[in-house]
This record gives sequence, structure tokens and C-alpha cells, in this order.
Amino acid sequence: MTAGPALPVEGTLAGWAYRTGSLRVTEDRAGLVAWFPLVDGADRLGVLCLRTPTLDREAVRRCQLLAGLLALVITARRDTSDNYASRTRADTMSLPAEMLRAFLPPRTVCSDQAISSAVLEPAYDLGGDAFEHALVGGVLHAAVLDAMGHDLASGLTAALALAACRNARRNGADLPGLVTTIDEALHRWFPDRFATGVFLRLDLASGSLRWSNCGHPPPLLIRDREVVTDALLRPADPPLGLTGLTQAPRAVHTLQLRPGDRLLMYTDGVIEAKGANHEFFGLDRFADFVIRATAAGERAPETLRRLIHALLDHQDATLSDDATIMMIEWQPTATRPSARSRYVGDVDPLD
Repeated sequence: MTAGPALPVEGTLAGWAYRTGSLRVTEDRAGLVAWFPLVDGADRLGVLCLRTPTLDREAVRRCQLLAGLLALVITARRDTSDNYASRTRADTMSLPAEMLRAFLPPRTVCSDQAISSAVLEPAYDLGGDAFEHALVGGVLHAAVLDAMGHDLASGLTAALALAACRNARRNGADLPGLVTTIDEALHRWFPDRFATGVFLRLDLASGSLRWSNCGHPPPLLIRDREVVTDALLRPADPPLGLTGLTQAPRAVHTLQLRPGDRLLMYTDGVIEAKGANHEFFGLDRFADFVIRATAAGERAPETLRRLIHALLDHQDATLSDDATIMMIEWQPTATRPSARSRYVGDVDPLD
């Protein structure tokens, strides 16, 4: 099978279907051309192009079933075939990026009460940034990490932190115990390395948020299209891996969310990205972008895709540091279509 032409997300019908998750139909000399989104739950896999002389209600239903079946095939094969990876990459991936990305979870997870979506750049030459999110027993577990340095050891540090995070969670550790597990693992195996991070747990039924900050920029809370100033600003604990600095237990903070609240977790590479005039991208610009997207009704994965492109444009397409963003939206009364317990991650075949 030969690969088709590359299609950009912006300015094409295929890109419109990908961005919005909606069917797009046009007409040419041969008949109708329909672009069907390939999705699994809240996640975007790409689009499927179908040509047909007519397109009635029954034909749309059959095409949607075909798109759903193709999405399942892609999901089933993506971890067992190099063809999937090679067709969704636009460049050669470095060894640290290859190693760390093998540990990352899907870009988006969701239920009928919340959605968590993340993006990490640079895609092919990242250093020590990483993220984690999972839905377990009515609780959203999420984390953003930033390991010291920009080399293979940084990737190893972040990978070890992710593994320790999952191991502690799956062994039933509470939030302080999870952070302690990561702290001790880094101190034991990489005593000359450290990482910052934010770890949170959101009860999906009540909206009760608990989090721990280990030397990381505090998350932002956006409510009613405004930033709630310093809502999650608390004294930060020391970074992970520096167990000798204090014997005090890791602090856990609490906050009650309201329906529609959005949380933004990020690494310093986002707000410290410098443009040609040495101007930082900045926290205000970062928050304003998300607020405008929220007001426009944009979905979280699309907001982050556009946001990371805005960041790249600001820094002339070359980031001097990794940039990771995670957006969490709590919507307990929302009805999300096809919410399932497992979701695959976004791929960008049209980027």
C-alpha cells in the first residue's frame, strides 16, 4: 500500500474534520468526497477519506461503522508494528525521545465526567519532560514531570519517575506514599539527578482535588473564563530525588473544583520560551490562549495542538527547552459520546 500525500491540518477539509471531530463532505467531478474522523472516545487518530456517488443517511451510518472499525484496527496494531510509527512521524527521532516516549501514556484519557489531555514538545528530540494520567476507580490520577538536564540521563530519570509513579499507584499508595516512592527511587538509582513534578488526584464524583508540588511551577485554575489567581499556589516541597534535604513528609493540598473548571499543568519550557526579541511567551499569554479557546467551545486536544504551535511560532519553531502542557477539565454533568475505559493517544498524521 502506498502512502497518500501529506495533508496539513490547517486549510484543508481533512484538517477541518480532524480538528472538530465532525464529518465534512464536498463534491468533485467524480462525485462526493467525505472525510470521516477516526476517533476512539475523545482521542483523534486521523481521518478517513471515502468517495461515493451518493451519501444518504444509511450510507453515512455504514461509513461511520467503517471508520470505527478502522480506528479499532489502528489501536490494535499500533504497538505491534513499526509501520504505524513510521507513517505517523515527520522526522527522525532521537534515542532519548524514543526511549521516553515508550513510557508515556496516551495523550488523552476521558470519562463522562472529565477529560485529561497532554502534549509534549519537541516531538523528536525531547529531554526530561514527561506526563502521566490514568482513570482508576472514579479517580483521575495525573502528573507532570521535568527531569534535570537535556540528555539520555534526563530521559532515564523521567522514565524511572514514571515507572515508580505507576508502581506506587498500582500498589495502592496514597498521594504522599506515591511521591515518597518516586523520591526514594531517584535517590537510590540516580543520586546525582533530580526532577520536579506536580502530582494530583481528582475525585470525579465530588470534584475534590488533592495535589502535591515538588519544586514545580504551580498549576493554573481557569474558572468562568478567568484565571483564579494563585488558586493552587502553595509552598513547594523540594524536588524529587533530594531526600536528604528534609525529613518532613510531603505536603498534600486540597481544593474543591466547580463544574467546568479547567486545570493547566505545565513545565517551565512553556512560559520561558523566548521569541526573536527575547520576549518570554509568558504566563499571561499562555492562560489567555486557553481562555479564548474555552470561550470558542474548542475541545482540549485541539486547544493544546494549537497552543503548542503558537509556542513554536513564538520561538521560531525551535524550542530551547522541553515544553509539556496538560489540561484537565471537570464536567460532571456533561455527556461525552462513546466514553470507554481505555483510550488511545492522539497521533498527528496530518501535522
